[in-house]
Amino acid sequence: MRRNNCQLILMLSLLLAFPCGVSAANQPPPEGGVLPNIELPVPEAPYHRQYLGLDQKSVFSIPDIKAEVVIIEIFSMY
Repeated sequence: MRRNNCQLILMLSLLLAFPCGVSAANQPPPEGGVLPNIELPVPEAPYHRQYLGLDQKSVFSIPDIKAEVVIIEIFSMY
């Protein structure tokens, strides 16, 4: 019985040490799925902030861009 408890504790420790959410974050969203919330730094140049329709915040996300359509191109380098 004691050995089973040790195995159970070891398995739970490994599950908590390596959550599956970390590996899922490295996967692209499924076709037709929703992009995760990505925060980007606000451009320093006033012209670029005005072009994107952003306020004087330090970061912004894609829905903050004031446009009818936003095209995102994702490159996979590896």
